[in-house]
Amino acid sequence: MRVAIASDGGQVSPHFGRCQEYTIVDIADRKVEEMKVVPNPGHEPGLLPGLLKDLSVECVVAGGMGPRAQALFDKHGIRTITGVSGKIDDVLQKIIAGSLVGGESMCDHPGELDCEHHHDGHQHECQR
Repeated sequence: MRVAIASDGGQVSPHFGRCQEYTIVDIADRKVEEMKVVPNPGHEPGLLPGLLKDLSVECVVAGGMGPRAQALFDKHGIRTITGVSGKIDDVLQKIIAGSLVGGESMCDHPGELDCEHHHDGHQHECQR
């Protein structure tokens, strides 16, 4: 499975589109096979879901993400897990263990329309 984690300095970023970079991780047989960091090319509507689809990403992890981005990822067949925080290494261990559970989407820029109501009332879990 290939996972993209919105990252800021080794931590999960609170906002998917405004992170510094994406940590792209290949996980197989309950271990990290490969990890690389890809700089964020910019926060342009619709750009990132297509880019990550082209990189064969199957699951995106972030602190927060707007509903339009979530819908675009869904359209591309990419799962999203929001409400995640902490160190990238700790999150990866939870993914490998099958215990990463998302929660309410975080937003670090209140007042923007697509950030007011991210939570859909469901828990999201990353599956291997």
